[in-house]
Amino acid sequence: MSYRVAVRALCEFTAKVGDLDLRFTPSPTAQQGIAGHRTVASRRSAQYQAELSLEGQYQALTVRGRADGYDPDANVLEEVKTYRGDFTAIPANHRQLHWAQARVYGWLLCQSLQLAQVNLALVYFDIVSEKETRLQETWSAADLQQFFEQQCGLFLTWAEQEMAHRQARDAAARALAFPHAQFRTGQRALAEAVYKTASTGRCLMAQAPTGIGKTIGTLFPLLKAMPGQQLDKLLFLTAKTPGRKLALDAAQVLYPEGLAAPLRVLELVARDKACEYPENACNGDSCPLARGFYDRLPAARQAAVAQSALDQQTLRNVALAHEVCPYYLSQEMARWADLVIADYNYYFDFSALLYGLAQANQWRVATLVDEAHNLVERARQMYSASLDQQTLNSVRHSAPAPLEKPFKRLNREWNALHKEQVGPYQVHPQLPAKWLSALSACITAIGDYLNDHPQGLSGNLQGFYFEALQFNRVAELFDGHFLFDVSLREDGKRRLSQLNLRNVVPAGFIGPRLKSAQSNVLFSATLSPQIYYANLLGLPSDTVWMDVESPFQAEQLSVHLVSRISTRFVHRQASLEPIVELIARQFEQSPGNYLAFFSSFDYLQQVAELLAERHPQVTQWLQARRMDEAARQGFLDQFTMSSQGIGFAVLGGAFGEGIDLPGARLIGAFVATLGLAQLNPVNEQIKQRMAALFGAGYDYTYLYPGVQKVVQAAGRVIRTQSDQGTLFLIDDRFAEPKVQQLLPRWWQLG
Repeated sequence: MSYRVAVRALCEFTAKVGDLDLRFTPSPTAQQGIAGHRTVASRRSAQYQAELSLEGQYQALTVRGRADGYDPDANVLEEVKTYRGDFTAIPANHRQLHWAQARVYGWLLCQSLQLAQVNLALVYFDIVSEKETRLQETWSAADLQQFFEQQCGLFLTWAEQEMAHRQARDAAARALAFPHAQFRTGQRALAEAVYKTASTGRCLMAQAPTGIGKTIGTLFPLLKAMPGQQLDKLLFLTAKTPGRKLALDAAQVLYPEGLAAPLRVLELVARDKACEYPENACNGDSCPLARGFYDRLPAARQAAVAQSALDQQTLRNVALAHEVCPYYLSQEMARWADLVIADYNYYFDFSALLYGLAQANQWRVATLVDEAHNLVERARQMYSASLDQQTLNSVRHSAPAPLEKPFKRLNREWNALHKEQVGPYQVHPQLPAKWLSALSACITAIGDYLNDHPQGLSGNLQGFYFEALQFNRVAELFDGHFLFDVSLREDGKRRLSQLNLRNVVPAGFIGPRLKSAQSNVLFSATLSPQIYYANLLGLPSDTVWMDVESPFQAEQLSVHLVSRISTRFVHRQASLEPIVELIARQFEQSPGNYLAFFSSFDYLQQVAELLAERHPQVTQWLQARRMDEAARQGFLDQFTMSSQGIGFAVLGGAFGEGIDLPGARLIGAFVATLGLAQLNPVNEQIKQRMAALFGAGYDYTYLYPGVQKVVQAAGRVIRTQSDQGTLFLIDDRFAEPKVQQLLPRWWQLG
């Protein structure tokens, strides 16, 4: 058995030393890097060979990659690196890594062409000035062979360990048995569909009711499929923290052996949740866990792979025991884990770590997209951008002198936009070319300044810089799947505006990511109608869709349509009293724990206050605005097996999905809203665009997302096959056939 490794991955493993250093050096984007490489190649002779594929062997190791270019006339192999700013600011340990790559390519070339020696050149190309800085060395083939074998020797022990791990992992996957005595209703059908999807390399959309055991029902068959499909990684992608916890628990149930388990599981968390020294910069002078990071990484990495489950706490313990940064250790371990559990953005965002690694290392991956109904809105956010003139002004007045001129020009062009504005909110068909040019100049100026003054970085200047970069990047992709709008407001005597680039159809970004995986499974309790998700997420035309049979009986959930009440904004005041009396009457007849969902905090507050006034004996728990994780947990902890009360929550918020309150912890829910998005100029523009693209503006903008939130919230009531509960759908529109078609088939509407 041979172990394949890319030249870059080999050198990053063996030749990275010294500090982790993220001092602000704005590196070129991927597109700028590609353009820079092309420019360098275009300056070479006709005989110059760009992107030269090379491969070599050392014992059980196959090393391969593409050298940037070879000039046979001068016998020079070039390794090209793009950068911007001050060449002398490139850290020494970066250059050491670049030389290592050049030398490995050098030996692979000498071996391929039977050369006795070769000239190696590091070519540093400044993307702003387009100037090349060249460092060159002459090496004999014998010395390069010795260097190559030394690097391979350093990696070989690890590679042998990885091959043994892969064999053990695959053997265990083949022998893996379903962890429960029997499948739940619908769970076997789901598992079989997932296995078939993995085997045929397709995409599956599975609508499966809450409580069916979707996490184990999808993970188990994909793990079974790993050896046959030669999958390198499974990526379990979630929208929220509870989803990660469910996946970690499922892996534990499937592989209960603890440290002896042959499956490496990694949980990735956001940087702000993993950082030990949030007030320190990421470099060796500022943070003790960045100092000597790469020198201590090998021991930390070895300790980490000895743990089968690297959840956030376990990984943190390993990192701190070896005095390395937990966040960057987790990024390293993403290379060596079998099952990675992470937020959507780790695979779908512009600069997604897992997608980038999968592409660079040519991994065969399968994705499991949990609670996939959330992906539409989350993806729209990932590919959108906004900039506020107020932010520019606050940065401008405290900015260093070299930035004064570009900031002034940007503000001048910004003010000029207001002349084209006919009202406080307006959608424009084109992007403003002069303003974008000024923004681009501003970005370049800030980048150059930060290169020269990496320490002189104020928080708000950096914040504006990142927002500007995102805006610029999204602007390059602007097409009919985006809205460009300007919101104008008066601030004293000045007029200020916010510019928004809103992605409304993320299909062009999500589709290619799904296509690059070997197979994909998107699952949720609410994926109806399928055409809505297929259109907005860019699913392949041969996507398989299934609606999994529910394990629950209609008798378990008593559903009441309360169509005599309207919860529309204009009828809100009139609805308060009947809703309060309905809640109080139900609570008196069947005391216990209930959740009551409303369209806004204001509405929720009005009903809660009237209930407290009329029925003070009823205990209340209220969701507050901007609750952190501890406060959210505190809210849920009040729902015990013996408590009795009404929890008030906002539909579509933290308690509308992804929470589990089985048995007596929750016996009913009141949903006093259809969940429709707010009627405002932005949503009306999205409605127009949806109508133009898909012929269903109201449905795509309001109806489908709204009813999906209702079904998710209602799904909190029945969690197990022994649960009994009551659901009140409060609004006259729930009586409409169009709405009822979107409700779960197993409900019996009364």
